Amino acid sequence: MSSNAAPIRAEIFDTGNPKKKSARIVIDASAEKIFGLLINPQRHVDFDGSKTIQGNFSGPVTLKLGSKFGMRMKLGIKYRILNTVVEFEENERIAWRHLGRWRWRYELRPITPNQTEVTETFDGTTSISQLWLNWRKAYPWTQIAVAKTLVRLKELAERT
Repeated sequence: MSSNAAPIRAEIFDTGNPKKKSARIVIDASAEKIFGLLINPQRHVDFDGSKTIQGNFSGPVTLKLGSKFGMRMKLGIKYRILNTVVEFEENERIAWRHLGRWRWRYELRPITPNQTEVTETFDGTTSISQLWLNWRKAYPWTQIAVAKTLVRLKELAERT
């Protein structure tokens, strides 16, 4: 039996700042369940829409403010990156950054006990290297990557 259902998509929206790229999606799961996936760096590879994360290589199983965690990455070449959690409100918000200082932020807003709106933002305003981000065309690329990540996060949270 085939389904004619429309593909799941995250809503890309204008943040009003060209250095912040965001998307949001509604997930049929509690904020606690979704946050549990976000604070486990070993699960990031499972919902990474950029397909750059190859796996986790260091850090705690559960993230909190100040946690450091290392990821194996591939973007043309293989490399490792160390991230630090710089924003943390349990079941509401988490953000991390690495040496370039740009941030990946997730914000959760419960709609019902089992339905949550999740917004992901790539925030380049804190970057120490705008030249690098512009040269890599990071802003248009990450706009699509955050939307794809949210779709994968939705699929993962709703099936586990």
